[in-house]
Amino acid sequence: MNYVKIVGLFVFAFLLNRAAPAILERLTLLGGTETAIAISLWCLGLFLVFGWACSKLSEGTVFPNFTLQLLVGIVLHDALAPIGAAVMLAVVVCTALAAIILKGGGDEVDRRDFVKIAFPTAMIALVGYLITFFIMFPVLMALGLDGKTAALLAAILGSTDPAALIPTLKQVIFKDEYKRLASISVAESALNDAVGAIFVAAIASMILAGVSVDSMGSLVSGLSSADNLLHLGKQFLFGTIAGIVGWCAMYGYEIYKSRDNEHDIGETTYDFAMVLAIPLVTFLLAQAIHGNGFLAAFVSGLLANYNHGKEYFHKTLHTMEIKIESIAKPTIFMMVGPFVALGDLWDTALLGLLVSLVFILVARPVAVMLSLLPTDLGMKDKLFMSIVRETGVIPVVLAVIAAAQFPELTQLLPLTAWVVIWTLTLLPAITPWWSRKLGIVK
Repeated sequence: MNYVKIVGLFVFAFLLNRAAPAILERLTLLGGTETAIAISLWCLGLFLVFGWACSKLSEGTVFPNFTLQLLVGIVLHDALAPIGAAVMLAVVVCTALAAIILKGGGDEVDRRDFVKIAFPTAMIALVGYLITFFIMFPVLMALGLDGKTAALLAAILGSTDPAALIPTLKQVIFKDEYKRLASISVAESALNDAVGAIFVAAIASMILAGVSVDSMGSLVSGLSSADNLLHLGKQFLFGTIAGIVGWCAMYGYEIYKSRDNEHDIGETTYDFAMVLAIPLVTFLLAQAIHGNGFLAAFVSGLLANYNHGKEYFHKTLHTMEIKIESIAKPTIFMMVGPFVALGDLWDTALLGLLVSLVFILVARPVAVMLSLLPTDLGMKDKLFMSIVRETGVIPVVLAVIAAAQFPELTQLLPLTAWVVIWTLTLLPAITPWWSRKLGIVK
């Protein structure tokens, strides 16, 4: 029944999109501040209502809510046109929400468990990311993309999505000897989001500086130059330092909450502001000292890791999860809509399918097998990791930021959207079956 309702939702979105230009024109007649308020509330209402509807109707279907939100945003392309005209607003909103989500990604990884799986996680998140990048770049060039689009897209697609992985992994009950696979998968997805953000920024800086990326040789030469390596080093080092400062702030908040708990003071109406402020200020600090803000947000969450501690944090974390699921993620996925029309998606459908298949069937398995060679993971572990490769929130954010910097690269966002659609739709459906075939589940 929900499939019929999903069709109805998209028909309604299509009809609303057809009527949107006339509605927006009427709103502009209000004039001045009233027009700005009306158009802002119009866009906000679309994000909230359609984001909620997609989440509700996805229940009991094969479609993740993220996929529906991304697609409905594209269907509402004309309705969300005011966002497209204010591209920097979209970048700021996506960046701020991504910082909060990445801090939450750090929270999801138990710090003590992370120490046990640090080596395989680092290998697949760092070395595996680079292998994926250097496989996808020549493939994208061979498929006819220009060097700039190929380099940026290869860098963007390297990030996985812990938000998409966690619901999938909850369906899989591992045998005791394979339980660490869930932790490695989540830890990889959280860590390589930060790696992807740093690498995309490096590629963008090279392009803006006029460095040629039209061949593998010129790309490798640019990436391995002294200036670029210094830039990457600063991003990692100062991003980590900012993350440690953010951790100290979270630790201070933890002391504050523990004192409240000792005096039987429950959850207050105002403390949640600090949970939001700390990752945002941590991101700002990282940028101010030329570090990577996404890495800083992740590190602050990983080190603080208070969701695995005291019970009095559980309500705060539940509130955070609700805000992220109901506001942050739908907004980010639907934010693709103002920049990608249905025609753009249709024109890149075949190319998007080819890119997705190469990404899923070639780049990911090769990256897993090679990057995990020095680890103690067995073949079944590696075969499972080869199919766990959902691409979601952070790649969308990075694509929106890159598209704002390079509006002439018109294929960048549609192709990112296709890879997100295919990986979020196919891989969660395949993972439970693949786990049973490997014999790693109870």
